[in-house]
Amino acid sequence: MLSRMPPAGISGKMLDFDLPLGAKNMASENKRDADRQTPSGSVVGVLIPIMGAVFTAFLVTGLALPVLPLHVNQGLGFGAFVVGLVSGAQFTASLLSRFWSGHYADSQGSKKAVVAGLWIAVAAGFLYLLSMAFHSSPAAAVTILIAGRGVLGAAESCIVTGALSWGLVLAGHQNTGKVIAWIGTAMYVAFALGAPVGSALYGLYDFTAIALATILLPLLTLALVAWQPAVPPSAREHPGFASVVRAVWMPGFGMALSSIGFCTITTFLVLLFAERGWGLGWLALTIFAGAFILARIFFGHLADHIGGAKVALVCVLIEAVGQAVIWLSPWPAAAFAGAAITGFGYSLVYPGFGVEAVKRVPAENRGLAMGAYSAFLDVALGFANPALGLIAHGFSLKAVFLVSTLVVISAVGVAARLLSDAG
Repeated sequence: MLSRMPPAGISGKMLDFDLPLGAKNMASENKRDADRQTPSGSVVGVLIPIMGAVFTAFLVTGLALPVLPLHVNQGLGFGAFVVGLVSGAQFTASLLSRFWSGHYADSQGSKKAVVAGLWIAVAAGFLYLLSMAFHSSPAAAVTILIAGRGVLGAAESCIVTGALSWGLVLAGHQNTGKVIAWIGTAMYVAFALGAPVGSALYGLYDFTAIALATILLPLLTLALVAWQPAVPPSAREHPGFASVVRAVWMPGFGMALSSIGFCTITTFLVLLFAERGWGLGWLALTIFAGAFILARIFFGHLADHIGGAKVALVCVLIEAVGQAVIWLSPWPAAAFAGAAITGFGYSLVYPGFGVEAVKRVPAENRGLAMGAYSAFLDVALGFANPALGLIAHGFSLKAVFLVSTLVVISAVGVAARLLSDAG
């Protein structure tokens, strides 16, 4: 239960939960957490098995990113709004499952949360496959496809929340930014590789190949995860999800605004390339992911060293510049550059705001906190995809990137407020 709630996300103080033994118990927990801390140089070594599981699991998402809009638009004959609806279904489902996945990771163990997510991903693959059986009935096919995307969203929620919670326990709270950055890097390496592979599979075997990969890859990942050591559940009492949301809402809101740039890249950039006859839309996604990964490799430590708010402030500005470059691009080379700038900027926004979010909750509720923080991403992407689809339908695909530029740059105000509070 919440004993005293300061202006969460404004004062910058840690959320104060009542624990069975009060403040003394909290101090004891923090001491145990400090004893588990991993030296900074060995963080990556500790995280490699978890990163491998996240990589394999999210490769199935990367395979679908460049081809799902084409499958819905060209294969099933639906417009930009339905494309956005299908893409957004995954993020909406992730949002609805965040409380359960965060609670499950804290109370049952983060490894169990990852395993549950992988089995759910297998079920999503079977729904993808089922949708292909109704290809002659586009309405039925897209309905089943939306259900599959929703199930995959629930899988993503369990895998990401479980992996982040797992990594935070193994690496220690002083490496929060690195944990968030490196686990996220595994996801985007999968996206980067998935884009060309998914395009090739789709060209050769249509969406059926994507469905089969969505079944097989999580099954292989289950074998990898089975050999990894579990960590004991951390939570003794479970605060309400709303209480945790109130604690992390400001960094979560900043991350949500900045994530609109990610949304436009993954859902609408391929369509923009196709509309203009440029080709190589998948390459734009790979460039975006490549820049994202390089930023994480070389600058992933900055949020821990100089503060999450400072990193988020600078990187939001970089991301907004990238979106504006795509909006104004007359040639594919300029759009490629915009994708790279966007990827570089967005790369450190998530761990930057994430470090600020984790500061606001006790150690034993970090799984729930990361679930709440990630829920803001789900809200942003779940609603932004269909909303931006309507903008594309009513105006143009180019207009989507103008709107995204304006939304992303508004996150500067949130980062500046967090920076001011920290001072």
